[in-house]
Amino acid sequence: MKNRLKVLRAERDWTQAKLAEELDVSRQTINAIETGKFDPSLPLAFKAARLFDILIEDIFQDEVDS
Repeated sequence: MKNRLKVLRAERDWTQAKLAEELDVSRQTINAIETGKFDPSLPLAFKAARLFDILIEDIFQDEVDS
């Protein structure tokens, strides 16, 4: 799954640790999501979308849709 998490985080000048704190996950989880090694759970994806005030689809895209 492709995602724009790193870009959205950089736009806010947040570290992975800051984003992890905001989403209540570990920094390692953020790194794994950003590098495509881990797909977030649906509740975590919704939480990220609420945090950035955008749709889930604006953060995460299925590889097939690209």
